Amino acid sequence: MVVGVLLGLVVGVFPGLGGIVGLSLLIPFLYGMDAVSALAMLVGLVAVIPTSDTFTSVLMGIPGSSASQATVLDGFPLAKKGEAARALGAAFSASLFGGLFGALILTFFVLVAKPVILFFTSAELFMLAVLGISMVGVLSGRNLWKGVASCGLGLVIGALGGAPATGEWRMTLGVDYLADGIPLVVIGLGIFAFPEVIDLLRRSGTIAGGAALGRGWLDGLKDMIRHRWLCLRCAGIGTLIGAIPGLGGSVVDWIAYGHVVQTARDKSQFGTGDIRGVLAPESANNAKEGGGLIPTLLFGIPGSGSMAVFIGGLVLIGLEPGPRLLTAELPTTYTIVWTLALANVVGAGLCLFLSPAIARLTTIRYHLLAPFMLMVISFAAFQASRDLMDFVFLIVIGFLGVGMKRFGWSRPALLIGFVLADQAETYLYQAIQFHEWGFLTRPGVLVIAVIIVVSVILGARSKPQPKDAGNAPAVHAAVLTPQLLFAGFVGLVFVWALYDSVRHSMLGAVFPMGVAVVMLVVSGFVLAGIWRSGGRETTFNHDEERPGIESFAPPEKGIWYYLVPVIGLMLLTAITGFFIALNVFFVAFLRIEARATWQRTILLTLAADAVLMFLSWLMTLDLPWGLLQHLFVDLPWPIGSI
Repeated sequence: MVVGVLLGLVVGVFPGLGGIVGLSLLIPFLYGMDAVSALAMLVGLVAVIPTSDTFTSVLMGIPGSSASQATVLDGFPLAKKGEAARALGAAFSASLFGGLFGALILTFFVLVAKPVILFFTSAELFMLAVLGISMVGVLSGRNLWKGVASCGLGLVIGALGGAPATGEWRMTLGVDYLADGIPLVVIGLGIFAFPEVIDLLRRSGTIAGGAALGRGWLDGLKDMIRHRWLCLRCAGIGTLIGAIPGLGGSVVDWIAYGHVVQTARDKSQFGTGDIRGVLAPESANNAKEGGGLIPTLLFGIPGSGSMAVFIGGLVLIGLEPGPRLLTAELPTTYTIVWTLALANVVGAGLCLFLSPAIARLTTIRYHLLAPFMLMVISFAAFQASRDLMDFVFLIVIGFLGVGMKRFGWSRPALLIGFVLADQAETYLYQAIQFHEWGFLTRPGVLVIAVIIVVSVILGARSKPQPKDAGNAPAVHAAVLTPQLLFAGFVGLVFVWALYDSVRHSMLGAVFPMGVAVVMLVVSGFVLAGIWRSGGRETTFNHDEERPGIESFAPPEKGIWYYLVPVIGLMLLTAITGFFIALNVFFVAFLRIEARATWQRTILLTLAADAVLMFLSWLMTLDLPWGLLQHLFVDLPWPIGSI
């Protein structure tokens, strides 16, 4: 179990890897092991990844996995305030609490969960997807129209590729890479991590401003105890969502984050460093692992991608998920349950022990960390399909993320729309096929609909209103024009989606066409609002640090100053391959921008090479090739094939 926990810690620290990659790495080592030892390794890894992926989310603003994206919203601002250790302490304490709660619930539900799981048909699952989308109202800040348009943009991007009902390719522009859609890890890193790296480079200095970190992790533990009822509620949410196949970690943290914002009396600090915004998603995403094991063990139905790999591991060691695990193999089932609980204790303890030291990363000069962060982001994105196009679309989505951050569009809303697009369309199609439109009258659907209505009302109540722009100072056209151009670009995306949808069959077109029509109307409201306010509107979003026109204050160096080198890295990768291009990028950046000595530049570049080569060797993969590798196929590794 400890070996599994340690491997989970390493995998969780690297953004974009997550449970699927970790379990896939571990399965080859299970051959010849006895069942209990193999299960201990599997469960140890599964339990700790939702805990360890918090490091990069808090320290660097890079989502460690799909289950830690909401943690970025308040965890990273806390790190920038010099409270990284407190944020990590709170996160790990909440993760421990949520993990133990999930194991406890799994213990009692192993024998009684069958009717609950079977109650959820495609109709109820569709409504749960709509419930996730309803969180947009909470995460859209003062400008609801921008939040809704952001979610619609995510729904359109999520509809790229094959239609679930017919398999027709939609909006691919003839690019084969888009046939399966853009991978979630590319979207998450491009929307959240890429803009944060660019923003911090423009500010220079350190992430935390050199504040003393001390023993802040104990303050985080006290925060968890003070907000224990919030953690309990969110752990319950996480267990329930985790038990529903198909949802899992992609949405549970957003629902938990939306819940804490809805129920909080004082919402002013969310998005700028509210500790409750860390506690809620972290307690939920660990509890979901216990919930996810319910359908996995009882019915062999994976609750998430990592649970699908977990089933493969069970079969490999001779265990068949299903009723037998509740009868002849019941002791083995409870071994899994309590190994999950113990692994959460060990994993959270190790993370708490390491957090004060690791949190000091935030006091290192950012220009020395930035190349490593760009390397990790690029490598993590490359894991999506191991194609150079992963890197290309990381840059493309990164541009979109920079624009959204600059002009006050809700990035969490886009991510929610993207994650739930495929699920919502699939479940809607199935519900209509099985029940026709009568599915809307099913009791479960009606109950969830009531919850959605209440959620929207709670999100709308006490929503801060935009300040009156009438008395605001005049804003230069240089501020207004970029806002209008960006909003116009988003509107053109919806026009493109509508144009593309009319060329497909009814089943393949109904979802993107419906979204595009509604969002074109919403885009009109967005454009009208920007024009009416003259660019003066103050739009505070929960994923932004600074509201309103402060975002347009002229920095020392413009965005393009740092975007051009990243584009250069991508173009050089297409010519020489990733390994050579990265070395050139490291040397140039450290010498020119960080002004490091040649000795430090060489040492840091060699350290980056060592990390990259170790990961490449461990995962048996070739780094992205360029024209050079295709012309000379016998180049030595790591430049050529492994």
